[in-house]
Order: sequence, then C-alpha cells, then structure tokens
Amino acid sequence: MYSSTFIFATKQFDDAFHRLDQQIAAMAKAIPGYLGEETWENTALGLVSNVYYWESLEALQSLVKHPLHLQAKARQDHWLDGYQVVISEVIRTYGDSKLGDRLAVPAAQAPAR
Repeated sequence: MYSSTFIFATKQFDDAFHRLDQQIAAMAKAIPGYLGEETWENTALGLVSNVYYWESLEALQSLVKHPLHLQAKARQDHWLDGYQVVISEVIRTYGDSKLGDRLAVPAAQAPAR
C-alpha cells in the first residue's frame, strides 16, 4: 500500500477551483486501487494535508498522469501559497479497534510486513 500526502497553504479558492477539485475527487475514487483519503488541517500554521491511500504505485500514477490533475497542477499558483507532496510506502498499520470505520484505511485492511 502507498500513500500520497499533499500538504498546502491556501490562497483564495474560486468557482473554477471547487469545480476542478470535485472532478478530481470523483475521478480519483474511480481509479482501481484507490483505497481512501483523509484530510487534516493545522490552523496554527495555515496548512492543509490531504492523504490518499493506494493499493499500488500504478494506481497512484493513474491520478498523477490524469489530464484533470495536470490541469490543476498547472494552475496551482492561482489557488495555493506553496505545496509539498510526500509519496510513501506503508509498511505497517496497527492499533485498537476503537476508531472503527472513521479511518480511510482501517488497520485490519492494511498490509502487515
């Protein structure tokens, strides 16, 4: 399993951003190998983090190479005040069962090594 974490600071979002964001979200969820996503915000630093989970690098690359994603990337300077992407291989997840289905990828579904 892999995760792609998109960390960014926002500028002003407009209708074009929201429309493209919704299209990309729907497209990502339709990619075979998409497992889920989570969003976190650090208000003290003014940062947002979107974490996407994938079964394979090939599934992740389907998103990265998609024309809608490329369109958003080309216009990021209109909407974002900086960003960073972190691609990681998930080696293990574990925990108790108290979080249940509130997580994008519950520990029971994640591979163990």
